Amino acid sequence: MSRRSLLWAAASAPVVAATAGAAGAAAATATTRAGDRPDEDSPRFAVAVLPDTQYLLDEGGSDPEPVRAALDWLVRARGEAGIAFMTQLGDVTEHGTETEMRLADRVFRTADGKLPYSVLAGNHDVSGDDQRGDTPYLRTFGPRRFSKDKTFGGASPDGYHHFHVVKAGGRRWLVLAIDWRASDAGIAWAQRVIDTHATLPAILTTHDLVWADDAGLAHLSDNGQRLWDRLIRGNDQIFLALGGHYWPPGRTTMTNDHGNPVHLHITNYQDRYYGGAGMVRLYHFDLVRDVIDVETFSPWLRERVADKPSLLEEETAELTGDVDRFTVPVDFGTRFAGFAPPVLPAPRPPRAVMPRGTVAYWRFDHTGLAGAGTDGAPVPPGTVARDLTGNGNDLKAELLHASGPGALTWSAEHHDDAPAHASLRFDGGKQPDRGAVLRTGPGAPVNAMRFESGYTIETFLKLPSPFTGDHAWMGILSWEGRAGDAGKHSGWSDDEPTCSLNLSGERFLQFVVYPVPGDADPTSWSHAVPVGHWMHVAVVNDGRHTTMYVDGSRIARNAAEESTGISTLGKPFAIGGTQFAEAYGQGFFGWIGDTRVVARALRPDQFLTAR
Repeated sequence: MSRRSLLWAAASAPVVAATAGAAGAAAATATTRAGDRPDEDSPRFAVAVLPDTQYLLDEGGSDPEPVRAALDWLVRARGEAGIAFMTQLGDVTEHGTETEMRLADRVFRTADGKLPYSVLAGNHDVSGDDQRGDTPYLRTFGPRRFSKDKTFGGASPDGYHHFHVVKAGGRRWLVLAIDWRASDAGIAWAQRVIDTHATLPAILTTHDLVWADDAGLAHLSDNGQRLWDRLIRGNDQIFLALGGHYWPPGRTTMTNDHGNPVHLHITNYQDRYYGGAGMVRLYHFDLVRDVIDVETFSPWLRERVADKPSLLEEETAELTGDVDRFTVPVDFGTRFAGFAPPVLPAPRPPRAVMPRGTVAYWRFDHTGLAGAGTDGAPVPPGTVARDLTGNGNDLKAELLHASGPGALTWSAEHHDDAPAHASLRFDGGKQPDRGAVLRTGPGAPVNAMRFESGYTIETFLKLPSPFTGDHAWMGILSWEGRAGDAGKHSGWSDDEPTCSLNLSGERFLQFVVYPVPGDADPTSWSHAVPVGHWMHVAVVNDGRHTTMYVDGSRIARNAAEESTGISTLGKPFAIGGTQFAEAYGQGFFGWIGDTRVVARALRPDQFLTAR
């Protein structure tokens, strides 16, 4: 089921099994009942936006049903679509009268107590700035309405600004609902809220922020410029700012005083068919993919289209233009690091990651590598990486060919879940061949072990970004020796080693092994792995078959052939390269972290990433 089908189904079905669609991230992954609360720890959640509804809440003649239907859908789809919060962007009504506010009150009761949300005043709801005093709007959507919501954090003394703290994605988020005209006092209040919640990423919502040209490029309005200068640009926490008021919709990205991007969007469809038809926009946060996927649709029209739609209903039910359906890339960890540095797991001692059957364990911090500790410092030839099991499988660094000292350096970079907070940076390549390897000595036990009862080989890898140069078929780790010398002739060449993990020109991981019995070379192939991103790779053999895992996920292209053991020849095990005809060509290009060999099959929850 695609994401589009999922959301459509959620509008009418009481129970839906959800799967993430390739086009976006409406990403619930389990069957839930309509109206269930979303999982606050899921890395995927949504923030809903309900823009100007004024033409549908007009005492002079309108139809509030699309707004009620939108709120009803948001309530029912909350758990399924992971909707953590809904924010309305002002101009709730056309004239801001008592009559219209009573109508708005009845319509918004659909969500009261069922979905946390905010409402802010637009120019059709009020006039003047936030010091205007009492109004029908304030009596309807003032602080008392939200005071019982768990997300509600407080309001300004005048009552026209309020803030919410939303729990989603395993963290807390600040949502500011700012009046359409914030006075100096209102801006000072907002600054105090931000200062009080100094580690929370913030979404600012207001009515008048940006306007857009016909191409969808947004520009600050006069009021938006004031907010930018007085509040947004100096507060790194504000990464997303949303406004209504103008049409057409549009977006832009600006750089704040901290050098970070701020995404500013206008969302308003009141000029469209049926006064916008209760249009809803969903911002699907995906903290795994580091994106926000945005979609825009009318729940009310979707239900009508499922029956006997008119042409305009079909055209308006879902909007897919560049300003209506798009993806915003956000490296959440980097973007928020300035005010909320990530709390990384502490390093784990070697004894904590050496389960029964561990043959060898190498790490490149001070516990395992002599001289480790200076980021970027060369690792001299002859440097020893100790086998921390005490089994005698120490590695010794060697430069390949005429490589200089930059071919192997120590690095403080590491996978977040790696036991050691260190790695080695290899600068291998072709034309001419260069690189470095770390090899066991001639008498190391791992050289001749055959692992006929099974094995698990794990390592942490990172490929540079950009991934420049020709690095096709570079080796990552291997046992030396010719397959032909082991009596194996079925593979690509008798000159390739009996076991190796390599990277193809298409960036597919290749694990090829010549088992002990028989003449075969069962090979596993991963997908194209990313660049600029740490990954954990595990190859697990249960004594009969081999399975590769990338970041704990089983790959598809595992060899169907039976595979028992490794036809080792008593020759060194190496990290950083693969021999051909018993000679090294190019070396590895990138980072390698903790590497472990265990003489039995481990489960994913026993990998080096497990805690």
